[in-house]
Amino acid sequence: MSVDLNNLTVAGAAKRLADGSVTSEELVKASLAAIEEKNPKLNAFVSTYERALDDARAADARRAGGGEVGPLHGVPVAVKDNILVAGERVSAGSRILENYVGAYDAAVVVRLKAAGAILVGRTNMDEFAMGSSTETSHYGATRNPWDAERVPGGSSGGSAAAVAAGLVPAALGSDTGGSIRQPASLCGVVGLKPTYGRVSRYGLIAMASSLDQIGPLARTVEDAALLLAAIQGADPKDATTVSSPDAFVPALETEGVKGLRVGLPREFFVEGMDERVKDLVTDAVRVLERGGAEIREVSLPHAPSALAAYYVNMPAEASSNLGRFDGMRYGLSMPGARLEETYGRTREEGFGPEVKRRILLGTFVLSAGYADAYYRQAMKVRTLIKRDFDEAFKEVDVLAGPTSPSVAWKLGEKFDDPLTMYLSDIYTISANLAGVPALSLPCGFADGLPVGLQLHARPLDEASLFRAGMFYQAKTDWHARVAEM
Repeated sequence: MSVDLNNLTVAGAAKRLADGSVTSEELVKASLAAIEEKNPKLNAFVSTYERALDDARAADARRAGGGEVGPLHGVPVAVKDNILVAGERVSAGSRILENYVGAYDAAVVVRLKAAGAILVGRTNMDEFAMGSSTETSHYGATRNPWDAERVPGGSSGGSAAAVAAGLVPAALGSDTGGSIRQPASLCGVVGLKPTYGRVSRYGLIAMASSLDQIGPLARTVEDAALLLAAIQGADPKDATTVSSPDAFVPALETEGVKGLRVGLPREFFVEGMDERVKDLVTDAVRVLERGGAEIREVSLPHAPSALAAYYVNMPAEASSNLGRFDGMRYGLSMPGARLEETYGRTREEGFGPEVKRRILLGTFVLSAGYADAYYRQAMKVRTLIKRDFDEAFKEVDVLAGPTSPSVAWKLGEKFDDPLTMYLSDIYTISANLAGVPALSLPCGFADGLPVGLQLHARPLDEASLFRAGMFYQAKTDWHARVAEM
């Protein structure tokens, strides 16, 4: 029986590679062929890596020779365009870095390679991860595989679209305020934001360092867990990573959800959410309840303030992080008669409107006379949000709710209305502010467009997310739906 190589899961591909029914070269060729065919319309990939096929052949030779192989040996994987790969271009979707070549591998890339994964290319993204639709990219907008006239979400829209369209079985993204989970929801795939510090940020082009976290996008919860197992762990090059003995992914088991306490934050089910989204998320919670989970209403009283706190905290850190892009050391340089003119011309030509907007906002809230009124107040609210999660997790093991308040919207619909665009992340931002892990998985379709269920858990308790998510996927088939384009 012939196998559709472009719709294999990571686990399925690894199994077939192990039993010899498929080779890594065949998988990578199928991936590159799908990219060549579909990417001109989709624009999910910025570029592919020329060495991918050579790496695949080397992986096959190693396996054939009896060499030691990793859990992802020979499986094609893509990485977001803000994750460094040595010798390959990486630009964070920005003109200011369009010709920059990575000088070293990011920590997650080192670990993917150690696990045997084959990197096939870099995926499109909102410029410097600033956006919720992948429309701010210097390389043009990515389109949603379920409807090419709609956005895929952002900022990891290229990674989500690539997985949903069958270009790769999995991809890495980054999540600062929902940038993995929201596009996962809008594209009908699984997206995980790990606990802050569980995955090294070394080699990630930073946006907001206290919020950024790298994580996987894949077709199934099992695949997301396999990717997390490969990339997680303490790293001496990133002092924020955890070295706790609890920082591991347990063996994958479909143990069910009997006795699992699932909380429904009342603040997540309020006016403004698409009623179709609300109904599908409610139906998903009922699936968990029928499996024996205990459903309780809980409160995150400061959740309504999360968006405001985030859009003070994040731009403040972004404005500091992006200060290094000045035309002096790397990237675009627009020489002027004086140093200040070189700075000004480079940043004017190199940055897009959304990046400039956030730099200005961040610089303002950090400026003398305003830092106390804005930045420090936002940090206090962030502490209160973290305490809300701590209190909720005294009563429950997992929090459940929507990932996005709506399905994917049409390209250009919110592009000129930044406040409306920011509201699309209203349910995802809190997890980043609190540092807790969160998972989005498909829970249905509204008018042919995917809807995502979002689950939160205690720090370093991704196991509870996997437990609930794997049970839900065992009882439903939303994750098995394939986008036809």
